[in-house]
Amino acid sequence: MSIAHQEIATPILIGDIGGTNARFAIVPDASGAMIDFPIVQTKDFATIDQAIAQAVLPVSPVKPKSAIIAMAGPVDGDEIKLTNCAWVIRPRTLIADLGFGDVVVLNDFEAQALAVVALGANHLEKIGGGEAEKDAARLVLGPGTGLGVAGLIHSAGRWIPVPGEGGHMDIGPRTPRDFQVFPHIEKLDGRISGEQILSGRGLVNLYRAVATADGVEPRYTQPSEITIAGLSRSDPVAVETLSLFATCLGRTAGDLALVFKSQGGVFLSGGIAQKILPALKDGAFREGFDDKAPHRAWMSEIPIHVITHPLAALEGLAAYARNQSSFGVETHGRRWRA
Repeated sequence: MSIAHQEIATPILIGDIGGTNARFAIVPDASGAMIDFPIVQTKDFATIDQAIAQAVLPVSPVKPKSAIIAMAGPVDGDEIKLTNCAWVIRPRTLIADLGFGDVVVLNDFEAQALAVVALGANHLEKIGGGEAEKDAARLVLGPGTGLGVAGLIHSAGRWIPVPGEGGHMDIGPRTPRDFQVFPHIEKLDGRISGEQILSGRGLVNLYRAVATADGVEPRYTQPSEITIAGLSRSDPVAVETLSLFATCLGRTAGDLALVFKSQGGVFLSGGIAQKILPALKDGAFREGFDDKAPHRAWMSEIPIHVITHPLAALEGLAAYARNQSSFGVETHGRRWRA
């Protein structure tokens, strides 16, 4: 039997590594409650190895035998670089230096996709649409340090996460107002990708573009400042920025829902979606999503939810760790053993 089809031994350290924050927990066994630890910032540790060795293992009540790490970026080779963080994950080093017998590395939005089937309705805030079709494909996306995207399909009795880098797709103007604003959006190598708008830095990018289009001096430099001013309606540039952000997020989510035919629902994850929930519910987001002629009627029936659980990705990884046979997680080329 290949290692890709062998059970990952418990206790299992699980980790959700983003561009800014790293979240860790331990799943002690197939039925035990998840043991979580304080969130750490990636900038405070030179490596993931150091973060685990200093912030997790000394305070853990059990010693993990294995690790399942979800990280923001594509998994490729023995040295895995994060897209928006200086950390490099080296599974063989984790095995040699920290004593793990088994290390699996996944994309962070695979973990978010797994969370969709692990969370209850009390951790979901609905934004329109009808009822989800049972076992139909689902879509997860979330603006954060970057823009994460993943699909989730059901086949042969198992949920199969489909990782991708959809946050780097092109995004362009559509309305007359868009054509006034978009020329002022900072480009990356000559193009505007989703992350240039639909992320924390993208929100600032968009705010500056709206201000420049109107000949106004920007007042804010931080995503949190723009969010507060936009939601309180104390600054008209920030108000329009949040509306445009919601519209562009809706359009992008709608495009991806068409790709996956996501009649099982669309799920928005991450801290930004939670923080701007009032802006997402004011109509611009849903209109951007639904406006996909000739499929508007069909799109309007797709339910959209904001995931409100603060540790959703860890809950997804924990569900997989406890019941690995229920999920079709491909580990070939992404699993290392001692």
